[in-house]
Amino acid sequence: MNSAVSTLRAILNPRSVAVIGASGDPAKFGGRVMHFLVKHGYRGRIVPVHPTAAEVLSIPAIPKLATGDPVDVCILALPAALLPAALEDCGRAGARGAVVITADFAETGAAGAARQDALVQIARSHDMRLIGPNCLGYINPHLQLALTSSVALAVEPMPRGAIGLASQSGSLMASLISHAQDLGAGFSVAATVGNQADVELCDLVEYFIEDDNTRAICLYIEGLNDGARFLALAQRARAAGKPILAVKAGRSAAGQQVTQSHTASLAGSYAVWEAACRDHGVCLLDDPEALIYCADFLIRFGAPTASSVAVMSPSGGTVAVTGDRVVAAGLTLAEPGAATVAELRKLLPPGRTINPLDVGGLPRTSGLDSALTAYELLAKDPAVGAILIAVATTPQLEDKVRQWGSAALAGSKPTALLLTPGTLVDGARNALKKIACPYTNRLDDTLRVLRAAVEYGEALRNPPPPASPSSFIAALCAHAAALPDGRLTEPETKTLLRTCGIHTTDDVLAATPDAAIEQAQRIGYPVVLKGVCRDLVHKSDAGAVKLNIADASALQIAWQDIARGLSAHLPGATLAGCVVQPMIRGGTELIVGCRWDPQFGAVVIMGCGGVLVEILNDVQMAIAPISAAHAKRLIERLRIAPVLAGARGRPPADINALADAISKLSTMAAALGPRLTELDINPLLVHESGNGVIALDARATLAASTP
Repeated sequence: MNSAVSTLRAILNPRSVAVIGASGDPAKFGGRVMHFLVKHGYRGRIVPVHPTAAEVLSIPAIPKLATGDPVDVCILALPAALLPAALEDCGRAGARGAVVITADFAETGAAGAARQDALVQIARSHDMRLIGPNCLGYINPHLQLALTSSVALAVEPMPRGAIGLASQSGSLMASLISHAQDLGAGFSVAATVGNQADVELCDLVEYFIEDDNTRAICLYIEGLNDGARFLALAQRARAAGKPILAVKAGRSAAGQQVTQSHTASLAGSYAVWEAACRDHGVCLLDDPEALIYCADFLIRFGAPTASSVAVMSPSGGTVAVTGDRVVAAGLTLAEPGAATVAELRKLLPPGRTINPLDVGGLPRTSGLDSALTAYELLAKDPAVGAILIAVATTPQLEDKVRQWGSAALAGSKPTALLLTPGTLVDGARNALKKIACPYTNRLDDTLRVLRAAVEYGEALRNPPPPASPSSFIAALCAHAAALPDGRLTEPETKTLLRTCGIHTTDDVLAATPDAAIEQAQRIGYPVVLKGVCRDLVHKSDAGAVKLNIADASALQIAWQDIARGLSAHLPGATLAGCVVQPMIRGGTELIVGCRWDPQFGAVVIMGCGGVLVEILNDVQMAIAPISAAHAKRLIERLRIAPVLAGARGRPPADINALADAISKLSTMAAALGPRLTELDINPLLVHESGNGVIALDARATLAASTP
């Protein structure tokens, strides 16, 4: 265990706590902290700090912390102006950590950020870690410790369990504590980080990975200080068998604005977030309550070993609707094996489907046993990855639910129990709570759970890409070093692509119309003519691409049109010449590219190409580098995938060559790092199977080389 984790362990598992600003009044922040420490029975030493009171809640108080009588952690609930002096006292007294509830720091602007930096400097001068400011503290149910002012802790008992929660929102942490209490789930530690002035989200993730009491990690994220560190920790968590589940704020422009004002965090591209999380086994969710549902499910059952789902219900209507929703959610209905089908047929009336499976209307004398047997048959089938039981009104309802829950916990098949009939099944809910079996009350939540579990299982089964040879990377870096900074021309970009092994058109740059005609005669008509100008980003917008030029006269006219179009589009720009290319027909046009993301590094992007790429938005992305197998999975997620596979009598495209090109580009992006700001191949023409791919057009931007 490294020293940072060791220090955090001492802070989150303290033997003694000091409350700076302690009060007996529960209407005050310091008063609620004291009440919750006493109410929940924290067994460590409590030191109330109050300038005049002799005791607080019958506990002896002191006016200030003194050197030589250290406490593990201090929580400060004071006006901002009083914090620096109080924090100095904590440091001089030898505290390992300080939790600052007070707001009005970096989240308010530059002046607040300066005050926040001053607090951090005080803490570091005393080798003390700082949680917050602008946070609500934390709870450690295993120690019966509620070091928080949140009113959620007024409810007992404190939910104890194996979920580690780190949140950038104090109120959201409080809501999830209440939610876990209702569900019968619980926490190892639930903590808020506020502005992340010192202790940040990744520090808590690292602690949870090494904490024996934590089996799943839940995160509410507004922004990360270090994206690369987060991804490295995600790899460690996956290796440790501890799923990470996250809700990321800032998906929309409005959400990004809120996060900046709330905790001084910058929200990055959400699409990159999705790719980063998917590629590193982080379950990215869209609903905070689903964090608890999904974590509890994965703790109890683990990840499915197959991606397909079986659906059953004692109601024909319910099972039909549920089956439709499962498919609409992007999940796959399992196809049980012949032996399973044969055994199920013995239990059911003729004509019923096997998946989704209606187990309602069975004779009362055998219905209870048959409903359980049907579940057990599906659970034993290797083609079934997980089971969804949608409970509707049915005879012997509570008995059936209890049986299904017990069988699920005793077996090895992840099972989502959906209890739909409202208060009618409160008895069944209580029965499941008693045996610690997870359940959901809404189909939307159930589908979130299953999607997260299936995606996590798929991530566990997908190995990381192999390392590229150092000689290959060295050649790429050497070639990039010889190129100019800023926007590259199409010919320059294509030389970079050829260096990494991607086939391109054999372009010739002509400085004059006569030189272009000479090259066209050598290539053979028809040809393509493209204007070359370093300042021009989208050639089509300026009319700088002319296709299907049939002869020398047409080429002369095309050159003049390109020159006029460039002058109108970018007044003062210089036409450096035109590229002459062969006119290539057929195939399917895609865009393949990469860019440098400030949080997560190199990202590879692919999708439906041509001039409508931004409008159609049929795009997939991944954190680079990726293997060819990973690239194939991206291709399969595209809406255009059926076209590539040969829909409606079309010849199938060369998907193997496409995947190989994507993998090679991703390797180059990762190797060049921040030097390669962006690169687009648009279009990358994919020929019929066996005939490869070719880059018809490309552009790139290189950042200034670092010395």
